[in-house]
Amino acid sequence: MTNTDPFAAIADPNRRHLLEELRRAPKTVNELAQGLPISRPAVSQHLKALLDCNLVTVSVSGTHRIYSVNTRGFNRMNLWLDQFWS
Repeated sequence: MTNTDPFAAIADPNRRHLLEELRRAPKTVNELAQGLPISRPAVSQHLKALLDCNLVTVSVSGTHRIYSVNTRGFNRMNLWLDQFWS
């Protein structure tokens, strides 16, 4: 069962770290794994959770999967949050 709630996805500190890294520049799983004390497969699982809730996108370049922030996913979160300030 997949959880597509973006707020649940960003509750995990490893996922927040991945998003911070991707905010700076698109990266591969191997590049992202270098900054975390978890395995490369664990990074892939965290990226899958972020993909499922549309906070990141992935593109393929040769044999590399390159992840980047999905602005539209964050726009949906911002719209929900903005209703509290209107």
